[in-house]
Amino acid sequence: MAFSFPVRVYYEDTDAGGVVYHANYLNFYERARTEFMRELGFEQDVLLDEDIAFVVRRAEVDYLFAARFNDQLQIKVSLKQLKRASMIFEQQIINQDGNLVSQATVVVVCVNLSKMKPIAIPENITKELLRAS
Repeated sequence: MAFSFPVRVYYEDTDAGGVVYHANYLNFYERARTEFMRELGFEQDVLLDEDIAFVVRRAEVDYLFAARFNDQLQIKVSLKQLKRASMIFEQQIINQDGNLVSQATVVVVCVNLSKMKPIAIPENITKELLRAS
C-alpha cells in the first residue's frame, strides 16, 4: 500500500529563485511518514509519552525535477522493509503535472527515547504496518 499526503509549496519552502530548498524535501518526507503513522492510529506525542521515538538513521534522496512556489505535491510513502527495530521506507514526491520531483529511501529506527537506544518496534505497531503493506 502506498500512502499519499498532499503538500502545497509555500514561499518559506523556497530559495530566492522560488525553487524548493533542498533540505525542505526532508521535511516533506517526514511530514508524510508522520501522517502515515497517524493514519494507522499512532500519534507521535502518545509514543513519546511512552518513551518511544522513531528516528531517522539514514536518508538517501535523489532530486530529479524542481518543485516551485505554489506547486501542489503528493508525498508518497511505501514501507519497503520491516525489521525488528527498524523500517525502510521508499518515498516519492510528485507534482501536480505528474512529474517525479524527488525520491528517497529512509531508514527509521525505533528507540527508547530516554536512553536513545534501539528497541523492538512495539507489536501493535508492527501488526498495523504489516496489515497496511
